[in-house]
Amino acid sequence: MQAKAVAKNVRIAPRKVRLVVDLIRGKQVGEAIAILRHTPKSASPVVEKVLNSAIANAEHNYDMDVNNLVVVEAYVNEGPTLKRFRPRAQGRASQINKRTSHVTLVVTEKKEG
Repeated sequence: MQAKAVAKNVRIAPRKVRLVVDLIRGKQVGEAIAILRHTPKSASPVVEKVLNSAIANAEHNYDMDVNNLVVVEAYVNEGPTLKRFRPRAQGRASQINKRTSHVTLVVTEKKEG
């Protein structure tokens, strides 16, 4: 059984969030939370929040043991892009893309033995 948590439309570029998510993929949840707490990236609190949600879902919905949980899937997809314009020289304007992310984490119980 797997428990999943998703955060949609997070206002951080997917490329930046993937750097953080790659650190915790395949780790036990206790170790993953410790890594996220000590990673000085802006995406760390967001990913930690999603991880805590996945842990709560596993415990509450599927009666899994929190001490045996492992992050089996962790991925970031691109969300909708907010398009903004910035004034430039000589009356021109250039487009700025403010990218958003969909963060998905899946946890499952580690097999004993």
